[in-house]
Amino acid sequence: MPTRNTRTSPAPARSRRDPVVPPQHGAWGFLGLPLLTGVAAAGWSPWALLLAVAWVAAYPCSWAVTGLLTARRPERFRRAALVWAPPCVLAGVLLLVTHVWLVWVLLAYLVLFAVNLQQARRRRERSIENDLVLIAECTLLVPVLAGVVDGASGLRAPISAMTTTDVLLAMLVTALTLVGSTLHVKSLIRERNNPAYTTASRVVAVLTPFVVAAACLATGTSAWLAAPFVLLAARAVWWHDPTWRPARIGLVELAAFVLVAVAAFIAL
Repeated sequence: MPTRNTRTSPAPARSRRDPVVPPQHGAWGFLGLPLLTGVAAAGWSPWALLLAVAWVAAYPCSWAVTGLLTARRPERFRRAALVWAPPCVLAGVLLLVTHVWLVWVLLAYLVLFAVNLQQARRRRERSIENDLVLIAECTLLVPVLAGVVDGASGLRAPISAMTTTDVLLAMLVTALTLVGSTLHVKSLIRERNNPAYTTASRVVAVLTPFVVAAACLATGTSAWLAAPFVLLAARAVWWHDPTWRPARIGLVELAAFVLVAVAAFIAL
């Protein structure tokens, strides 16, 4: 009589498809804000749409490339690289061919990406230093978009179009919004036990309306540009609740970005 086999075979591992979209969902708001403030300051053109495609695709593409170069399991990022590299490269090449001066912009972004790559190798992707590099990359897009809208096609960048009063103000509000959001979110999630982040978040939030209002006064721009930052100051001082879930925090920050973008379209 055959004996019963009491050994159980191991359960098959559940297959999971490799990720295609970066898990940092809040970064999409960071991508959208400079596009909107840039358009508010410089206007729109079909080339700006192509820049938007390259810009949005560049984020998941760079995330995939970073994973391929630094992750413990780089094969997990191959699928994402195959999805995002073609639109990023195609749109980027078309822009470079028609706006040759963008080669200088590309070199600048490669330097910034090298810093991101270094932080990833050290497993510090979510460090404040890496966040500040991302903020610099986003802020730099505002004058780049203005230059693309201007239509200059040679090797010489259209500096005058990229440094108008409206463009500089758009850069200012973009940078201050992203810095304030970064400090506020970190003080609620990753650094909620570090009072220094809470203090920094509140100081930046309270000072920002005065900085933007002073810039508006100095340039003769409508003070509506400073209005959203009064609400952002209230958010940092009175609505600072570490018990909130990340999704709720993200929705509040997204609403803040929308308010800043609307104010830019009204004032610039």
